[in-house]
Amino acid sequence: MVRVSNNVVGCLNLITLLLSIPIVAGGIWLTSRASTDCEKFLEKPVIFLGVFLLVVSLAGLVGAWCRISLLLWLYLVVMFLLIVVVFCFTIFAFVITNKGAGEVVSGRGYKEYRLGDYSNWLQKRVDAEKNWLKIRSCIQESKVCRRMEERNQTLNEFLRDDLSPLQSGCCKPPTACNFIYRSATVWDKPSGFESNISDCNSWQSDPAILCYDCQSCKAGVLANIKHDWKTIAVVNIIFLIILIAVYSVGCCAFRNNREENAYPRWKGHP
Repeated sequence: MVRVSNNVVGCLNLITLLLSIPIVAGGIWLTSRASTDCEKFLEKPVIFLGVFLLVVSLAGLVGAWCRISLLLWLYLVVMFLLIVVVFCFTIFAFVITNKGAGEVVSGRGYKEYRLGDYSNWLQKRVDAEKNWLKIRSCIQESKVCRRMEERNQTLNEFLRDDLSPLQSGCCKPPTACNFIYRSATVWDKPSGFESNISDCNSWQSDPAILCYDCQSCKAGVLANIKHDWKTIAVVNIIFLIILIAVYSVGCCAFRNNREENAYPRWKGHP
């Protein structure tokens, strides 16, 4: 009779094996149609994740149901390393997202963001030219600023609006610039304008420029990353509990395999 632990491990890995197929297919589909930096940035991680799940699930499935101890041992080693990686990443995510928050602006419904408020590690990653060019491309391709312009808001409506971090940081100039409002993404600089605020000098009403190279835009990106990473960290805690439970069941299945290999059924009892 096949042990319960072997059945549980086998069924769980059958599910992940089936899930890995559409993930790999999705990565291949992205590769075939990727024409932008944003799409190209996503394709390799998706394919890697799908292939990883496919290989690990196959090892766990065959090792549990066919009771091949070597495959199950390799499966458990990978699972242990995955548990360590997820645990370390969760702690890391909580640490680096501990700093940084939007600043309330008097008379505004939205907040504004400063790059210096976030962790140095995140600042360096987003401020690196190579990284920022890709991120900037993704923001432009998302058309977040164009959708903001299409609202055709009056100044009072705009000031009361609850803008997202990207909208606040990338699509409009900072409030301190005191530019003249024409529309959500069109602001006039006073004649002969000069400022010691770099973002005010970087701002252009050109839809291809706006404030995409502003420090406030990079801060808006980090505000999004902080929110997303905190959510991921919470999900990782749940995922970690599930991984530990599956790993424990896998250990039982491995022990069963070793016992059955050491005392084959055909020998019978003395």
